[in-house]
Amino acid sequence: MGESLRIGLVGVGTISGAYLDTLTALDGVELVAAADLVPARARGVQDRVPAVRALEVDELLAAPDVQLVLNLTVPMAHAPVALRAIAAGKMVYGEKPLAATTADAAEVLAAAERAGVTLGCAPDTVLGTGIQTARKAIDDGEIGAPISATATMVTPGHEVWHPDPDFYYQPGGGPLLDMGPYYLSALVTMLGPVVRVSGAASRMRGERVIGSGPRRGEVIPAQVDTHVTGLLEHHGGELSTILMSFDAVGSRASRIEVHGERGSLVVPDPNHFDGDVALRRLGGTDWEQLPVSAGYLGAGRGCGIADLAAAGPGRPPRASAALAYHVLEVMERLLESARTGNRLPVRSSAARPAPVPLQELPKRIGALGGC
Repeated sequence: MGESLRIGLVGVGTISGAYLDTLTALDGVELVAAADLVPARARGVQDRVPAVRALEVDELLAAPDVQLVLNLTVPMAHAPVALRAIAAGKMVYGEKPLAATTADAAEVLAAAERAGVTLGCAPDTVLGTGIQTARKAIDDGEIGAPISATATMVTPGHEVWHPDPDFYYQPGGGPLLDMGPYYLSALVTMLGPVVRVSGAASRMRGERVIGSGPRRGEVIPAQVDTHVTGLLEHHGGELSTILMSFDAVGSRASRIEVHGERGSLVVPDPNHFDGDVALRRLGGTDWEQLPVSAGYLGAGRGCGIADLAAAGPGRPPRASAALAYHVLEVMERLLESARTGNRLPVRSSAARPAPVPLQELPKRIGALGGC
């Protein structure tokens, strides 16, 4: 089995709790250090996992036992922290997006290539049984040749539940850059890379009111468009329509649908790892629930790190930086298309990650959490 991959966590925000559940449950990975600009947050990780050392960021990056830096900082800090970790010779796995801009992301990719270190990036939800079962159905020809897809994410805004939602409404935020990576990563995983985009966007209001936590009632500015829609042209000719909104109340539409010449699929919410996949065949009148047939069973956030740790020679991590860069460029070009009114090419590409056979991730005996 070999030794566990030793991880240092930078950025102890809201999402870190989900990663802790996974990293304390899985064999093959070990959280050894945590750092945050607010030291009490890092100490909170140490209180939960006593083997973890609460450090300053510089100390964590210099620590010889930290092999991979898990970068859970806010989007604007993704590239600076990743570059510092790469300069220290560490592997990096980051929260989405890979960086706030493709220019920053390209700098990160180039630095990692020069240093010879591995990069991974969320979302790893596409490795769960939901998206992987849908992908297998497509690959097995259950819907025939794919024609189109729709992806819908509608919410009145994260300020309803998040106690510190400022970054969602700052440059690098917004519904597309925040939630789009889940949907676009799923679409690329199922249908392949995107070659052209057309987009439109709007902003319903310039201010948001925090709805929970100690800052409840505080008004914050919305500096980015909060409703984005677009058309994606995949390399195989498939057309996907995407709608990402922080302005609407809700939607009864399925999160993702994929349509082919002989059938249609309802795909579960790509913000989750599992969920039911439903198929309606040409000539049929009912939807049939497909059995779970692929993906990591019981997966949780951070399972992409375990996949990275288990990757052998010649297999890049499935939650790869190359996929994250392509998704980031698709989003950036969509927003540019919305500003200019032009249909725009996507310059990058990304191979579909290797499919995940149906399997369990190795669990740690006596784990604190579950994956």
